[in-house]
Amino acid sequence: MSTKKALKWVIFWITLAMCFNTGIYFVMGKQKALEFFGGYIIEQSLSLDNLFVFLLIFCCYGIPPMYQRRVLNYGIIGAVILRLIFIFLGITVVNMFHWVLYVFGVILIFSGIKMFFNRDDCQEIQESRILKWLRKIIPISDSLHGEKLFVRLNGVLYATPLFAILVLIEFTDLLFAIDSIPAIFSITTDPFIVYSSNIFAILGLRNMYFVLEKVHEKFRFVKYGVALILIFTGIKLGVLFFHIEIPLAASLLVIFSLLVLSILISVLFPAKSAVKCKVN
Repeated sequence: MSTKKALKWVIFWITLAMCFNTGIYFVMGKQKALEFFGGYIIEQSLSLDNLFVFLLIFCCYGIPPMYQRRVLNYGIIGAVILRLIFIFLGITVVNMFHWVLYVFGVILIFSGIKMFFNRDDCQEIQESRILKWLRKIIPISDSLHGEKLFVRLNGVLYATPLFAILVLIEFTDLLFAIDSIPAIFSITTDPFIVYSSNIFAILGLRNMYFVLEKVHEKFRFVKYGVALILIFTGIKLGVLFFHIEIPLAASLLVIFSLLVLSILISVLFPAKSAVKCKVN
């Protein structure tokens, strides 16, 4: 997909989300509209970081663009399913044990700090425990076989590198779902608002990927903005233990400002050299 076409679709999905938000404003009121907007910004921010990881995975393994689309489709479907499960599971647990919100707060602070100092490099990805675990279950072929996920060689069933990467991406989706759902709980626990904001953030992911594929080196500081957003949402949940509630409007201002500031800093201080991907 060309960058221009992908950008048009990204704008379309964002516009559709804002139209939906307008509908919430007129049907459910200002408070719910603000909650949707806050949830959408948080999930969109975390989705951006998710896509950066996808890009790095494809880059490290030298997966040609023609084969990335299928993996992306499966990855996005997996993200929708995982978020649905985590949302209803999380809301059920919170309704039964309100103190779990404080635990979520600690998890978010820890995740944000870890993301802030975590190195994103090919060596770390290639030494993933998930891939080591997968190799114990099924052998993985040394080369791609078109878009096939499995191939039989000399009578032995092999998983292709494309399947291994799909497993790695789905596991990445799981990790991001663990962060993203507690993060939006700092804004609202309304199942409809939580899931709808998640879905609208996910719908444009594939198109956004093709935009970031061309310009990702220009947004290298967004990761740190997302990390600070996680830390802030964790603090917002944590201080509830002391009966301190940060107003929704103030929370939205902080979250939006962190995201915009990270983008502006990335534009003002671009990377000196782009990451070179392997070519198979």
